[in-house]
Amino acid sequence: MKKPLLLSIGGLLAMAAGLGIGRFVYTPILPPMVEALQLTKGQAGLIASANFIGYLAGALLGALRLPGPRRTWLLAALALNAICLAGMGATSTMPAFIAWRLIAGAASAFVLIFSSSLVLDQLAAAGRASLSAVHFAGVGVGIALSAVLVAALLGAHASWTLLWFASAALSAAAGIAVALLVPADDGVQQAARAQSKSSRSPGLAALILAYGLFGFGYVITATFIVDLVRGTPAIAHLEPYIWLVVGLSAVPSVALWTALGARWGVLRAYIVANLVEAVGVAASALWVQTAGVIVAAIFLGGTFVGLTALGLVAARDGSGGDPRRRIALMTVSFSLGQILGPIFAGHLYDATGSLSTPSLAAAGALVLAALLSALALHQRRVNPSK
Repeated sequence: MKKPLLLSIGGLLAMAAGLGIGRFVYTPILPPMVEALQLTKGQAGLIASANFIGYLAGALLGALRLPGPRRTWLLAALALNAICLAGMGATSTMPAFIAWRLIAGAASAFVLIFSSSLVLDQLAAAGRASLSAVHFAGVGVGIALSAVLVAALLGAHASWTLLWFASAALSAAAGIAVALLVPADDGVQQAARAQSKSSRSPGLAALILAYGLFGFGYVITATFIVDLVRGTPAIAHLEPYIWLVVGLSAVPSVALWTALGARWGVLRAYIVANLVEAVGVAASALWVQTAGVIVAAIFLGGTFVGLTALGLVAARDGSGGDPRRRIALMTVSFSLGQILGPIFAGHLYDATGSLSTPSLAAAGALVLAALLSALALHQRRVNPSK
């Protein structure tokens, strides 16, 4: 087994490539794409939702017992992710955009599921489970790196197509590093399967539903915050920086929320993080000024990766079945929320010219997610896992 720190860095790079870049680079590239191709908000939302539909399909497949080593599936998904990013820059039609983002969504779900189950199992076997924070920090690292890359290229007057090609190259480089840092895990995987026969985890259903509401709650702001800034003259000067603020806020968020989870309990920290994110999402609707949008970006970046990590750790720590299957079920729920979010927001934006109503609905979903998480915590107290 690789040294635990190197292994966790490999996990970080996988998450950075597959999610931080593969999924979220669409947000800073979206404004120049919209401008060059004259896309409507509904079309932009449809492209985003295609990615989330693919993510759902990948999560459903990831819940099955697929043949072959987890590492092989992970590396294949990372390669496919880079190809899809390049494909986005090589086309300019809606059907092609939808197809590429659909496939990329499935690839990113595989990266999340297989890297998380692979790396977390090996870290647990090495007695270094606390390094899971490094693994999940990869999403924020990927967002920050891609934000810097896109901002630098836009400053050099690069076209939107070059932004996709450069993102593909960065993602491919990270994938090569993952191949060097993350080893096979046959013994660990067999041990995990041997321990998988146990009773259903109390509160899992409520937690899965809460995770879906979290997916809906964060994704509207995550998809449209850069476009919101560009379209508001008073804060348009923030466009090159706002997604970078989200990414930089996400980098330490996993360590912060993991530490709070260790102090308060994972589910208690998850409840609080949902409420903090609800405040940030509401700020993007009710406080459309420089300070308000920066608060929204910090609160979004500072919570959504931490929430992703806390939710998956809470599911993995349950007692029922294969941990990979529980991670996949959580990802399925998350995907459904993400699919609905951009479609809902995009069409409402086209109809009203404002993101206020969908953003407030998203904030309400996050509050409901906190309440369901409290229910899951109560169920685990009443019927603790054996």
